[in-house]
Amino acid sequence: MSLKRSFCLLSQSKLVRLVSRPSCKRLYRVVGPCLDGDRPIDIILNPDNPVEHPIPQYVHRNTETSQVKRDRLVYQSRKRGILENDLLLSSFASQYLDTLNGKQLAQYDSLINKPTNDWEIYYWITKCKPTPSEYDTEVMDMLKTHAENKNKESRIRQPDLLPSRSM
Repeated sequence: MSLKRSFCLLSQSKLVRLVSRPSCKRLYRVVGPCLDGDRPIDIILNPDNPVEHPIPQYVHRNTETSQVKRDRLVYQSRKRGILENDLLLSSFASQYLDTLNGKQLAQYDSLINKPTNDWEIYYWITKCKPTPSEYDTEVMDMLKTHAENKNKESRIRQPDLLPSRSM
């Protein structure tokens, strides 16, 4: 069965586990709307050789206005996937995003959208790991200073959205 066909089947159907084999391969039956009509199709999934979904490349949005970009970045700063980054990035965005110039906005946009692992961003900001040269920018320095929290501000929840930025 082709990879493209497997993805199509799995996205529209459910898998019913039939048997486990000693070789760690598992036999599943695809049930539901299939490309072959209503006939179930059996597939074998091997955990030793999992199919990895490709991560799409980030596409810069060159047609956005500055305000639309800021609003998008506020949203993306609040919805990261791990709470640590939600708190760090949302409080940073609330405090600094309106004052960033075009170059700094592009740096911030690249930083929060290009890396595929949010933990890497967290480790760079908290100085647990060295920052790659591509992301070692003025905005990263601002984020690192922000993460130090020298004023001991309470950051146990995300800042409220401004009325003009309610999503």
